[in-house]
Amino acid sequence: MRRNASTNYDSPTQKKETGKEVPINPDQLILGNRELSTSFLPRLSLKLTDRECVACFLPFRQLLDVVKMIRFFLFASLILVPALAQTPPGRTPAPSGSWKTLDGSAPLVIARGGFSGIFPDSSEFAVDIATTSTITDVALFCDLQITKDGFGICQPDLRLDNTTNIALVYPDEDATHNVNGKDIRGWFAVDFTSNELFNNVTLVQNVLSRPSLFDGSMPIQSLDDIMGRKSVTILWLNVEHDSFYAQQMHSPVTLIQKIMMYSPIDVISSPEIGFLKAIQGKVNKAKTTFIFRVLGADEVEPTTRQTYGSILKNLAAIKAYASGILVPKEYIYPVSADKYLQPATTLVADAHKAGLLVYASGFANDIPASYNYSYDPTSEYAQFINNGDFAVDGFLTDFPPTAAEAISCFAGVTNSAKPPQGQALIISHNGASGVYPGSSDLAYDQAIKDGADIIDCSVQMSQDGIAFCLDSADLSGATTAMPTFMSRSATIPEIQENSGIFSFDLTWSEIQSLKPQLTSPFGTEGGLPRNPINKNAGKFVTLADFLELAKTKAVSGVLINIQHAAYLASNKGLGIVDAVSKALSNATFDQQSTQQVLIQSDDTSVLSAFRNVPTYKRVLTITEEISDAPQQSVEEVKKYADSIIVNRPSLFPVSNGFLLANTSVVNEMHAANISVYVSVLRNEYIALAFDYFADPMVELATYIAGYGLDGVVTDYPSTASKYLRSPCLDLNNDIAILPAQPGSLVSIIEGAEPPAAAPAQALQVADIVDPPLPPVADRTALSPPAPAPDGDKSGGVTNVASVAVSLMSILPISLISLMH
Repeated sequence: MRRNASTNYDSPTQKKETGKEVPINPDQLILGNRELSTSFLPRLSLKLTDRECVACFLPFRQLLDVVKMIRFFLFASLILVPALAQTPPGRTPAPSGSWKTLDGSAPLVIARGGFSGIFPDSSEFAVDIATTSTITDVALFCDLQITKDGFGICQPDLRLDNTTNIALVYPDEDATHNVNGKDIRGWFAVDFTSNELFNNVTLVQNVLSRPSLFDGSMPIQSLDDIMGRKSVTILWLNVEHDSFYAQQMHSPVTLIQKIMMYSPIDVISSPEIGFLKAIQGKVNKAKTTFIFRVLGADEVEPTTRQTYGSILKNLAAIKAYASGILVPKEYIYPVSADKYLQPATTLVADAHKAGLLVYASGFANDIPASYNYSYDPTSEYAQFINNGDFAVDGFLTDFPPTAAEAISCFAGVTNSAKPPQGQALIISHNGASGVYPGSSDLAYDQAIKDGADIIDCSVQMSQDGIAFCLDSADLSGATTAMPTFMSRSATIPEIQENSGIFSFDLTWSEIQSLKPQLTSPFGTEGGLPRNPINKNAGKFVTLADFLELAKTKAVSGVLINIQHAAYLASNKGLGIVDAVSKALSNATFDQQSTQQVLIQSDDTSVLSAFRNVPTYKRVLTITEEISDAPQQSVEEVKKYADSIIVNRPSLFPVSNGFLLANTSVVNEMHAANISVYVSVLRNEYIALAFDYFADPMVELATYIAGYGLDGVVTDYPSTASKYLRSPCLDLNNDIAILPAQPGSLVSIIEGAEPPAAAPAQALQVADIVDPPLPPVADRTALSPPAPAPDGDKSGGVTNVASVAVSLMSILPISLISLMH
């Protein structure tokens, strides 16, 4: 249903916490390096009569800030209209009975406080973008709070401390209230009038990992404001603390009755049985659905004084006052203390049998769930609707676009489906290194199962000349070498700044005595560890075994990454180029073109060594961040390579977690018929710019559908494969996942943009060409490093300290480079 427009602002300026006014500029919206003026409005169907008509509606506050609304519609039209133009209203269309929900219709997406994963909860942008950026219809979830003078506002908690700047505005006006038998101190809406809140207090993001850019720029919204927004077609009102408000001489039931005299409320939920029973006869049950919200199993329901866990044991009794239940997701799929998924309970099946709808809460892309999902939030949603036994009737989520795409794009995707021909290549990064230790046999097996087109081997050399696969010549991180071979640590500036334990100083037999080690680029203690159960699973793989696996499994191709060839030849007497050439020849990859062979290196001399095998494709690694690729540099690249691999900021510069613009590198390379691959893609939300909504699928859509990249290098091939198999890949499809538009998100509020970092340098010819490879030195003439005597404890201690200091120095460097 459509609702009347409502006013939202008191003036065309907004006050941040510092008191500084931030002007709203309706005349320009910066999108990348383009400026769009309001002359664009007629093409966005935002007619003059629509804007004039806003003044026809008279809610309890003053006139709508028209220029702010224009700015939002400009933003929304630029990044959302392609999907909205073709998306019909209503729930996601689905064949009759194809969903295992109560009534067979698609699950409902419920936006908690709007798009609260990006914007402050229940702010105007959170509401409007949540309800217009998804490919299904969305219910807007409003947590009702009541002001001192009886107005309803939407905020997620009784206390306003964490979601507003009220503590700065009224520093001495906190209070203590008894809520359900517990004394709670803070700033409560019930202690302030509506004018005090609306005119002086602004909203802030209450989750530290989420963007703070929009803090202080938007006021608290009243329930009238929310209901009056044209974007809100389904309103879900959540009412908690009915008994507390009764103590304050307020009645949520009476307030809702007055509201519903002029505008209906589609869904009303509450964790209080007394409230649900009290309101039953006061509203039209044919137009409003009542939902019992279930809290923690051991928490006590105020009316009955029973625990919520015990109440759920009698579902038939719930049917007397509610049509469904809203439960934390763990009631349906428990997660163990070590964060592994447990078998589903029978709650959904039992509730459906009793005729109750079941909605699941607690979904957020940036709150790690179970290791079973490999940090892909769409996998978690799919678990609740695509398990073959049941489907929940809806999701309460902070990231509604992701829930919607899980329903529309991935619920029916199977591993047997093949991506369309000509799409971007999925190139593994040390196999499926997000799931198993990188470059292990299990990581490669998993990458193949997950749909990688190209599996990769970064070749390292042992002291006795065995070529094997591992991401780095330094064994300290990706293996268990640290305690055993501490005495072999060395510092080699030609390879890395920090000391390490290098493969070419250990024999293959010594390396085989170690175990691979699953590591996370985001840390383990307090960070985002990867699947601990697989920490040391698998075994090391020689280059020969890797090539045999590729042939046996008939993958589309292999990528061989060659590192440090000049150093190994002159300092260690190891000919890595010859070793790779021989291995490829022995496996007959030089005699067939069925499977692609990509030779990767940051050394043009290495690539030149393979130019005589026409079936091999050469890939130049550009390790530095670049902002441009001038024609002369592109022509130089063309002499040595068919493709390039670049880091992510070389395509989209990032500042404070936001995409600022896009570079021209892809277009410049494509104009010379040079393919472009991007590295490294990771699912973890901390690796994603805010513009991707903590959703790796949006990043994939941006690179592949939006900018036409030829391939992605990823720790999680399954995620890329799932995207490329989905119907939402095609931007002409009405359920397409839309690419991010760099610069759009930061341009919503003028003056709030983060400071731009200094632009990266353009690619220079001098940075491309490397000197010829030196001849391989005679190994007998090279003196190997002498290992420390077994009994030399002081030497061991010294080396431990040296390596420990080196590892500590690596940590900040790693954190700085996460966005790369």
